[in-house]
Amino acid sequence: MTISADLNAPCAGLTVVVTGGAGFLGSHLCRRLIDQGHRVICVDNFHTGRRRNVNALAASGRFELIEHDVVEPFAHKLPRFDHIYNLACPASPQHYQADAVKTALICSVGTYNCLQAASRHGARVFHASTSEIYGDPEMHPQTESYRGNVNTIGPRSCYDEGKRFAETLVTDFGRRHGLVTRIARIFNTYGPQMQPDDGRVVSNFIVQALLGRNITIYGSGEQTRSFCYVSDLINGFVGLMGNGDGPLAPVNLGNPVEKTVGELARIIVDLVGSRSRIIYKALPVDDPRRRRPDITQVKAAIGWSPQVELAVGLRRTIAYFDRELGHGRLERMNAPSVPADRRHARPLLVQAA
Repeated sequence: MTISADLNAPCAGLTVVVTGGAGFLGSHLCRRLIDQGHRVICVDNFHTGRRRNVNALAASGRFELIEHDVVEPFAHKLPRFDHIYNLACPASPQHYQADAVKTALICSVGTYNCLQAASRHGARVFHASTSEIYGDPEMHPQTESYRGNVNTIGPRSCYDEGKRFAETLVTDFGRRHGLVTRIARIFNTYGPQMQPDDGRVVSNFIVQALLGRNITIYGSGEQTRSFCYVSDLINGFVGLMGNGDGPLAPVNLGNPVEKTVGELARIIVDLVGSRSRIIYKALPVDDPRRRRPDITQVKAAIGWSPQVELAVGLRRTIAYFDRELGHGRLERMNAPSVPADRRHARPLLVQAA
């Protein structure tokens, strides 16, 4: 079932703030909101976001970019607004572990600053949480009632525990100040505008395959993930924000179709037409063994479920990364290792679907 039109385009003409709006998910959300007729204010410090993700949006006349770190208060920089989507936080392990203390502060102080800004105008709040709050889950698939299995002092805890705390803060602050809040626990998402060096499994495999390098699997490859294409996820964001005024508990947003990491690697190699070999390295500490969302609650609330099949979404994502490689934007990734006859050629099997 798809989201109904009234939920997917709630009252056009709103002013909407998107923190982290120049990042992978944020830039897709900003474009969707502008396409729906809203005015969008993007707040980003460009730690992991990129200006070129949103540069084209200025032509709409309804897009404003504020360079700012959400750990510092920013309510005074904003005009009156109706909705705020809090997406500001590094989301890949190599980025959020690079400065673990800063990640914890973004999840805590940054979220608090978003809530303070919202309370100033009585705005509706969307908070991007994560499936990582379930840790290495002992329940499978994961339902929203599962409280998780998280190492509070491990290398991933700055993000896992930071997001758990943020859910508490959003919920309690919303109750105290009478704000409408929405919390989405996001499972693995992929698509165009991912950073090629962000360390996530889909981008890693695609870039390695396009460059003709070894595909690196950490662990046995039997660990599972559930991959949701970015347009489906954004449908869920907008649908949740357009859903009534009453309280809505945190909900899972993700694709319930489960794949092993090894399966994903083989699919990508086949789609690219690559000769890359698959190699194995040690599994990182606290890496989850299984990950699959139960989406019963969000289906009941807004009629949402993913629509883009994995092969279709991967073709679109491969085509995006192939354009990135073809324009020479990955020089730091040792392009000379690509065979000369493939360095500027696009794989014959890669087509945007």
